[in-house]
Amino acid sequence: MGSILKAVILIGGPQKGTRFRPLSLELPKPLFPLAGFPMIYHHIEACSKVENLKEILLIGFYQPSESLTHFISSTQQEFKIQIRYLQEYTAMGTAGGIHHFRDQIMSGNPEAFFILNGDVCGDFPLADMYDFHRERSAGIRTTIMGTEATMQESVKYGCLVENPETHEVLHYVEKPGTFVSSKINTGIYLCSPDIIHDLNDVWRRQQEENFNG
Repeated sequence: MGSILKAVILIGGPQKGTRFRPLSLELPKPLFPLAGFPMIYHHIEACSKVENLKEILLIGFYQPSESLTHFISSTQQEFKIQIRYLQEYTAMGTAGGIHHFRDQIMSGNPEAFFILNGDVCGDFPLADMYDFHRERSAGIRTTIMGTEATMQESVKYGCLVENPETHEVLHYVEKPGTFVSSKINTGIYLCSPDIIHDLNDVWRRQQEENFNG
């Protein structure tokens, strides 16, 4: 048996807007039906196909509800994989949620962990992503899954400029005002445990700056 992997799915929380009404009055956004299944069902299905992925953590700030509890229970039974919901006390953002629940993520000493934004739709080639990450594991903290977009669409997303030979990210701009690259961030990451230490350092510096500022 190889080293274990984990996955974190970021599901956000209640929205103040009305774009998804009346659907949002009945269901949290991660459970909106998409292609016949709740949105994050597709994430969990993809994770279940990755060898040695033993646990999926849902992180968000929704209040626990009957619909979410039932979904977790039924999906856990279907895919025979441990699924837990970790509730934030407030919206923390990607890095904040990972930092706050770092002990739960690192429990069991996983070799690496996926991070998936809950509102991403796609094929989720996670096994291929893991193979890519392992082949380049020396000194690599994070692998970002990218995809191609049109010039017009690319500026709506995080844009990546990569070394075509090594695939190292040379430049990254979030929603640039002008065209940077047709390669965009899909919101799916594979992180080595060292990233936790980096986040701790960043979090500590931010707290010190806020305190001293």
